[in-house]
Amino acid sequence: MRAVAARAGIGASTLRYYFPSQRDLYEAVFGAAFDATLLDLRIHDTSVPPAERLAECLAQLLPPAPPLEQAVERWLDVITATFGPGGAPEARLAWSAVSRRARSRVTAWLAALAAEGALTGDVAAVERRARLLLTVVDGLALGRLVPIERLDESQERSVLDDAVAAVLR
Repeated sequence: MRAVAARAGIGASTLRYYFPSQRDLYEAVFGAAFDATLLDLRIHDTSVPPAERLAECLAQLLPPAPPLEQAVERWLDVITATFGPGGAPEARLAWSAVSRRARSRVTAWLAALAAEGALTGDVAAVERRARLLLTVVDGLALGRLVPIERLDESQERSVLDDAVAAVLR
């Protein structure tokens, strides 16, 4: 925290005022970076069917598929650096910050659809549906990185459409 404060040209106590913990700082930094790359696209465009809008937004969460020969190595590198015995606490904080921000965005998309009547249920149901959708997205992302039986884009979209249909019922 001191190094960040020094680099920003402010006192450590000022930084601590705005970011009481290192986790809060990571949430802000990685959240802003995440928000800059993740768009709401057409989620508010009622001329497009709700399922199509939601699936379009969710597809942004999928990482690009690396070449098959590099996929497993990249995945293992990320998992080891984040969660392995030598994994840095900062990497876990970053992973956590991005995960929370993704859940927040999916929840906001679902809330937008709920506001127009495309989704029923209380706030807890919206949160639970967001977690379900993120579980599906995580599975598709893992499928891109572990090339045992990699799905093509149309197959991935079909799985995403099925998950969205289940959530919007």
